[in-house]
Amino acid sequence: MLGEKVTTEISKKEKPETFDDNKNIAKRGGNVAGFARKETEREIGCSVITRDNYLEHDTKNITLKKTKNIREKR
Repeated sequence: MLGEKVTTEISKKEKPETFDDNKNIAKRGGNVAGFARKETEREIGCSVITRDNYLEHDTKNITLKKTKNIREKR
């Protein structure tokens, strides 16, 4: 979520015009989030990503929910 927020804010500030501009901004936002995660792990002395807090994505249900929402809007 941090990476998305940073990316959005950079995008609002710089107003990219091309796909490549947007792609570079997305990479920068991801880099900020990656740096924050690594610094957090260094400070607390352990990984924040573990098997215990990993959530698997059920892509079939996600697709069905999106399709259902689209149909409901019509």
